[in-house]
Amino acid sequence: MVRPVLVCIALLLGACSPPDTGKAIVFAVATAPTILDPRLASDAASERINALLYDRLVTLDPAGRPKTAMAEWRELSPSRYEVRLLPDRTRFWNGAQPDANDVAATYRSLLDPGLGSPHAGALAHITKIEIVNDTLLQFQLSRPDPGFPTRLTIGILPAEELDRDDIAHRPAGSGPFEFRHWRDDGGLLLQRRRDRQAFAVVPVPDPTMRALKLLRGEAHLLQNDLPSELYGYLGDRPGLQLLEHPGTTFAYIGFNLADPVLSDRRIRAAIAHAIDRDAIVRHLFGARAHLAESVLRPEHWAGVDGLEPYTHDPERARGYLAEAGFDRQHPLVLSYKTSTDPFRLRIAHVFQSQLAEVGIEIRISSYDWGTFFGDIKAGNFQLYSLAWVGVNTPDILRYAFHSTSLPPAGANRGRYRSALTDQWIEQAERADLESAALLYARIQRAIHRDLVYVPLWYESNVVASRGLRDYVPTHDGSYLALNSVRFEYDAVE
Repeated sequence: MVRPVLVCIALLLGACSPPDTGKAIVFAVATAPTILDPRLASDAASERINALLYDRLVTLDPAGRPKTAMAEWRELSPSRYEVRLLPDRTRFWNGAQPDANDVAATYRSLLDPGLGSPHAGALAHITKIEIVNDTLLQFQLSRPDPGFPTRLTIGILPAEELDRDDIAHRPAGSGPFEFRHWRDDGGLLLQRRRDRQAFAVVPVPDPTMRALKLLRGEAHLLQNDLPSELYGYLGDRPGLQLLEHPGTTFAYIGFNLADPVLSDRRIRAAIAHAIDRDAIVRHLFGARAHLAESVLRPEHWAGVDGLEPYTHDPERARGYLAEAGFDRQHPLVLSYKTSTDPFRLRIAHVFQSQLAEVGIEIRISSYDWGTFFGDIKAGNFQLYSLAWVGVNTPDILRYAFHSTSLPPAGANRGRYRSALTDQWIEQAERADLESAALLYARIQRAIHRDLVYVPLWYESNVVASRGLRDYVPTHDGSYLALNSVRFEYDAVE
């Protein structure tokens, strides 16, 4: 059977013209970035673009271990670290070389309550930042923190630009890409610094239209956010390349734990056992996802293995509902919020159908990204679905689950409160890495047991391209491969 979306493509697709090498490489994305300030960004689209615009002191490998970027570090004592900027660090776009003053100013601003950075919680134990000279500074902490280098991943801004009101929309960084201007469609134009190649980041919310733009030569690159049948269709088209990499993007169904109905774990368990994750991964993702039980993959140094999955078990789900006082005469009705992305809406309607089978009625509301994300941060929801993108540090456990991390101070959007979990998070942050790994595993078991969310899957990173080479998807779904991508006919090997 030919799927309707493929019929639409066949009808709409005219003669495909080759990409114009005299213009920008066009990257069609589902959602445009909104905040080009690494201190404030909390959505995936903004964070991915910020990683291109701002260099960081430290980056993390796939297992979450720190690697030198702009700087190297040294532990002077359990609560004092020295950071030395490397001589070959990249200059800011204005020609100045980032120095210790820029680093200190950036991190001091993160600690300023007036800024309202969502990253402040993970850095709150910094008590003093001392500039030794232009390339050397020291961080004094209020407690021992063997994992402190993993927290030095925020992009560095020029000190003199920090107080500029429009810094989040007119950035000034030292990353491999330079911001040129915003596009009329809400996208942006970037320029790669090493060769001045232009890149247009173009928002195209509808996945079918993104695929059409690639097929027609109006776009050169797509990454993720397509239904499986479109990936299959694109993979069969001559002149296109499809690449896949296992990902760390963790999808989940979120609960408002402050809601009087969803505060009952039996209701959350009924929802978890009503969802057939295997069927969704098989049919909607085309097996381009892997079932997940926790936000960190098991192979991460702080990950946990062996969590018992919430299997698809409709009878068990009905039993939990009955215990909570719901049946056919007293049905459970809940609201579910999602974005207007067609693929996410398809998943929402599958959830709706699966939950209806056990007697739960879900009323779906979809909104543009800004409205949807604003409601989630404000706690204006019962159920929603989102994904954590690019997670590679256990700081996510404080950021998303500590009781002091309610928005805007963090991303505890479900309003989870557990004194014991808070205590373990704080202990893990003080412990040596071996002990911390055990504590982080304990924390994830507690979150899984408490059903703070329904864990769904890790989505693979899938890239479709036309006329390009050397773009390889990464584990975290970042856009950093844009630094190496080029037109296929740029050079003769």
